[in-house]
Amino acid sequence: TRNPDDITTEEYGTFYKALTNDWEDHLAVKHFSVEGQLEFRALLFLPRRAPFDLFENRKQKNKIKLYVRRVFIMENCEDLIPEYLNFLNGVVDSEDLPLNISREMLQQNKILKVIRKSLVKKAMEVFEEITEDKEGYKKFYENFSKNLKLGIHEDSGNRKKLADLLRYHTSASGDEMSSLKEYVGRMKESQKQIYYITGESKDQVSNSAFVERVKKRGFEVIYMTEPIDEYCVQQLKEYDGKTLISVTKEGLELPEDEEE
Repeated sequence: TRNPDDITTEEYGTFYKALTNDWEDHLAVKHFSVEGQLEFRALLFLPRRAPFDLFENRKQKNKIKLYVRRVFIMENCEDLIPEYLNFLNGVVDSEDLPLNISREMLQQNKILKVIRKSLVKKAMEVFEEITEDKEGYKKFYENFSKNLKLGIHEDSGNRKKLADLLRYHTSASGDEMSSLKEYVGRMKESQKQIYYITGESKDQVSNSAFVERVKKRGFEVIYMTEPIDEYCVQQLKEYDGKTLISVTKEGLELPEDEEE
């Protein structure tokens, strides 16, 4: 209920630890209120690391607690936030929902849909903010890249924003990971497509004859080495107007072929 400007980092930290039983401080926090036709306040915390059972724990859909006018209603309400954001911790306090609302009624509730949309929007903002801290983002990505990729698969409305958050090793990035935006920035003028390969590890794909052929022509190849990348790339299809194409595709023609 307090104004975010009056709350110190320490106070957020204390509240986060009490809410989550985490022994570490949170990585980032988003505290906001929405007023107008609907009124609610929310506090979202981004943890520093993923719990070991992030995708195994089927009982716990998410970690957002729902309150109505300061009265605790329920936790683990699956309609409050999409599954791919199940690692966010937080509290939502609505002024408009009825106090005696049941889980069944919540599924059909228009107010909840608006709250959900707003939470997702704020989550995207906080992810984008942490990309500015390279080391912080690297840690975040190590822990939650699977969630972002699941989001690309599930959330078509935010696919573009999520695509900006992806990081991959490439044939030109060395030990660092590269964003799709950086890859596009390095593309040759003649290159109209984004080249990628899927496989089990960076070592395996970097030694592929398919990659070798494309590299010889001076083009960069993105290494996608997690099983979820296969699903992710099927949904993504393109980035910044350039189609993603696998270097293992039969009959792949490279730009200079026309001149030969």
